[in-house]
Amino acid sequence: MWYGVLGPTQVRTDCTAEGDPVPLGGTGLRALLGMLVVDAGHVVGADRLIDGLYGENPPAGAANALQSQVSRLRRALGGTGAIELHPAGYRLTADPDDTDLHRFERLASAGRRALSRGDHVSAARDLAAALELWRGTPFADTGPAPFAAAQAARLEDMWLGAVEDRADAELALGHAAACAAELAPLVAGHPLRERLRGLLMRALAGSGRSAEALASYEEARELLADRLGTDPSPGLSAVHVAVLRGETDAAPLRTPAPAQLTSFVGREGELGRVADLVKVARLVTLIGPGGAGKTRLAVEVASRASGEMCFVELAPVVDGADVPRAVLGALGLREAGLLASPDRTGPARTGAIDRIATALAGRDLLLVVDNCEHVIDDVARLLARLLGACPGLRVLATSREALGITGETLSPVPPLALPPTDAAATDAAASAAIMLFADRAAAVLPGFRLDADTLEPVVRICRALDGLPLAIELAAARLRSLPVAEVAARLDDRFRLLSRGSRTAAARHRTLRAVVEWSWDLLDDDERTLARRLTVFAGGATLAAAAEVCQVDDVVDLLTSLADKSLVEPVDGGRRYRMLETVRAFGAEQLALAGEAQRFRAAHAHYFLDVVEAAGPHLMRAEQLDWLRRLDDEYDNLHGALRQALQDREVHLGLRLISALTPYWWLRGVRGAGAGLAMELLAMLPDELVPGLEEEYALCVLHAASGPPSRDLRVHLKVVDAFMAGLEAMPQRPFLNVMWAVNSGPPIDDADYILALSRRWQRLTDPWLRALMHLGLGYIKWYAGDADGAGREFEAGIAELRTIGERWGLATMLSASADLADARGDLARAAALTDEAMAVAAQLDAPAEVADLLCRRADRRIAAGDLEAARADYEQASRLAHRSGAAELFAATDAGLAVLARLGGELDRARSLLDAALENCPTEGFGPSATRTMILVELGRVAEARDLPDEAEAWYRRALDNSLRQLSPYTAADAVYALAELSLRRGDAETAATLVGTAHLLSIGVGLARPAPAELANRVREAAGPAFESAFSRGRQMDHDALRAFVSR
Repeated sequence: MWYGVLGPTQVRTDCTAEGDPVPLGGTGLRALLGMLVVDAGHVVGADRLIDGLYGENPPAGAANALQSQVSRLRRALGGTGAIELHPAGYRLTADPDDTDLHRFERLASAGRRALSRGDHVSAARDLAAALELWRGTPFADTGPAPFAAAQAARLEDMWLGAVEDRADAELALGHAAACAAELAPLVAGHPLRERLRGLLMRALAGSGRSAEALASYEEARELLADRLGTDPSPGLSAVHVAVLRGETDAAPLRTPAPAQLTSFVGREGELGRVADLVKVARLVTLIGPGGAGKTRLAVEVASRASGEMCFVELAPVVDGADVPRAVLGALGLREAGLLASPDRTGPARTGAIDRIATALAGRDLLLVVDNCEHVIDDVARLLARLLGACPGLRVLATSREALGITGETLSPVPPLALPPTDAAATDAAASAAIMLFADRAAAVLPGFRLDADTLEPVVRICRALDGLPLAIELAAARLRSLPVAEVAARLDDRFRLLSRGSRTAAARHRTLRAVVEWSWDLLDDDERTLARRLTVFAGGATLAAAAEVCQVDDVVDLLTSLADKSLVEPVDGGRRYRMLETVRAFGAEQLALAGEAQRFRAAHAHYFLDVVEAAGPHLMRAEQLDWLRRLDDEYDNLHGALRQALQDREVHLGLRLISALTPYWWLRGVRGAGAGLAMELLAMLPDELVPGLEEEYALCVLHAASGPPSRDLRVHLKVVDAFMAGLEAMPQRPFLNVMWAVNSGPPIDDADYILALSRRWQRLTDPWLRALMHLGLGYIKWYAGDADGAGREFEAGIAELRTIGERWGLATMLSASADLADARGDLARAAALTDEAMAVAAQLDAPAEVADLLCRRADRRIAAGDLEAARADYEQASRLAHRSGAAELFAATDAGLAVLARLGGELDRARSLLDAALENCPTEGFGPSATRTMILVELGRVAEARDLPDEAEAWYRRALDNSLRQLSPYTAADAVYALAELSLRRGDAETAATLVGTAHLLSIGVGLARPAPAELANRVREAAGPAFESAFSRGRQMDHDALRAFVSR
């Protein structure tokens, strides 16, 4: 059992003082127990007990009265044998250390012995434990028992001695300010106690308050003279002299920040900026999301700061009322003070905040307060009071939201910088997030380094984790058991993957889930509702979008609150709100748990369908750049809505979204962005028109045709061909005309269809479609051999599009006109038109269009012999092609670089590039067919360069067959010219002449205007002699079947 008399008498069932209380009787029983406690473990005589309880006036039959009291006390103690009867008296059987009195005496003695041998740490520890046992005045509830007063006086004198001893130890440990705060009221209660006064003087001087120390000495000297007629003792006088000599100056206070076991990576700029801020601002708050590195940055700033510093960790604090206690502890003070008072009239009555303010008064100190967000109101009140009372105090706080105090300077701590999307490898490796991963990875996997194999997955990991340092460190730790590529692949389930942090880390930092839960739990119900619904936005949300989709009241206030708490971040000047992907993944789980996922995903998809459909007409007008930028802002949301529709198998919604996104994809030059998604959607559809969404279905099929080849796609294309051929009016979706024309090419031999198409165009009312009509008519006339008529159509279209102000159509029309000029040999005009087309396409930031134009310009530069300029064009086009996602352009750029490799004698490289180009090039559509023909022809030329004429002929025949199947005679001409060149080299000039005639026919009468075909024709004419004209004429009379038979003989 536990017995306490240092305050109201108490008995508990557990000797640790944590047991259940045992009820006692009145003051008589308490007095009896008190006397037994004083001599615990020893027999106390009956006469002595009677004297202590009754004094000089014992009752009649005092012995019997005492025996009765003992019996009642035994019953109160549960008959446990706690009191033994002896012939000489009674004994409390408790171990003396099971009483607060004897434990106090033991600890106080141990502390004094430690102090005398200079062990100040042990002394402070033992004396603190001794003083903590005091709960009030000893024996305060024992009534008039005579023994109590004498014992209480003895114990209180011992208590004062212990207080003085502990103050001595604490001063030696540098806690002068804390001691000064708590000694002052004790000295006021005991003004003539000289050792206590001397300790106060030392504490005041040690905390930089020497003038107050000297004033306290003068007060003591006057009191001693007035009341006792004496002078200060030699000990107090020695303290006075020491203060005068400055021998008790303050020792700087530095409560160390937590030691760090890892290097500091990626925040050097922020470190300097924050270090400068705390020099000029009295309150600086580092704010940012969980895991952003606020604590680490604060630790580094504090560690480098000169002067006094105290680090306070608030994460373990559960109740805001305990914030002052945490600060007191960091300052070396205790909740009830270093020097507790037995009667609660001393420092314990002084409020904790007052004690902190007194301890910090007059000091120049940096107070670092870490992790404020969960007790933010209490922290704000405390710091406001301290900053007002302590002019030398500066505060560096970390929090997931601002403290909201006047004078607060906010310093956001964003995630670490990520490499730009198109960054070179060396630049990517130098970004802060990648450097941190590499550093932590090398720590868990010696030998790890960034190279061609590891850099790409590391970049993916850091991007997926938003550059959050804690998440990156958790991911790097997984390299103990997983290859880096596997870590990158598993981040879809990031909370399970990143669930093994350091065992020594704070609980909230051991797993990625714990990081987010810490912030989530600080939200109120309305904030959680909005936060989980915001997760349907893949690319952030405007205020209007959040209000429409999330369906909550007070969305402005709630968004502001979520931003203040670092759950969302304002971007684009506050026009939008973005959620970090890790927070978004956690919130999405909460959305599913709330049963709201399907409802709000649908609301999100339909909202953005409305957005992109409303933008459609504006994209075809002069204001298109502004509307393209609006859709750029919603790119992730639009694609997220489409991906979600596919995941939910909402095929009608998916068709509408693909259709509405088509103009955006094409105008922005990312026409390949929808190919894969379109293929996924087609896999859910039968190979037939979708009722009510026929045009949307056709657009979906044509998007899929720009991607990798598929056997199923050919069936869908036949359905689209039949649908388009049967249309009596122009489609409602303007880009359906464009995409179908690009896929099918101009109608050459179908006079009825051309007539029907012309009638349809004449009924057009849309200015943009009417302008593009000239593009279609121009190609029809060009391929029909009317180059002059084609030129006039292109010029008319260019003029109308300049008037409209629509840039994509203008760039397309300029490019077509440049191609015609090139075919007719007007290279200067072709170059000028190409440059203008590129300038217009650049306004759209359309990588596909610019890449295509660069390829065309590169081809012309190769023809002119300017190979280095051509190489620069192709390399730039290759980079843009990968941005556009257009597989045809990947193939075209590789094929162009292969031509340069062949011309430079690098035949292996040329073949490798061509193999890749052939694999990437789509098999369906008019445009890809032309690219495929170019690749096949170039494969033949590489074979020729290797002196493999039979292989070369096979490639040329394959190229010819590919073009004729797609009804692309103009591109077929290139294959026929290549066959003619091969025949000439074999010495068969007559066959070469026939093939030149056929190529001339296929080129619609303009091919010979170009330098290369004209030069070949001259060489063939010279070699064939008189036979040239008849052979040439035979070639011009061949149809496609005859040509196939001729080259196959």
